[in-house]
Amino acid sequence: MENEKYLPIGTVVLLKGGKKELMIIGYCILPDGAEGYDKNGKVDVSGKVFDYGACIYPEGMISSNQLYTFDHDQIEKICYRGYETDQQKEVSQALIKFREEYDKNNGNVEAA
Repeated sequence: MENEKYLPIGTVVLLKGGKKELMIIGYCILPDGAEGYDKNGKVDVSGKVFDYGACIYPEGMISSNQLYTFDHDQIEKICYRGYETDQQKEVSQALIKFREEYDKNNGNVEAA
């Protein structure tokens, strides 16, 4: 699935070990003061950039502070693929380049 990174906005996915579907609503999410959790409980997410931001599906955004973040490799299944255009494909390629630079510069956003 690596060659499909970044999936279009509106794509609905199920994460590995997940029970609820999520709909992608954003990319390259850097949590600001948020608490992170995984299947084992609370985790430190400071300085981490996640590939995707999502809301639960079909409910949507229930609260403005309820954004689910995850990385591409956590996706188990693509349930529905969002709207794709040439513009979306260009954005996807730009995100891949940004993320490569970001990772190469150890998370220094200004350098990326």
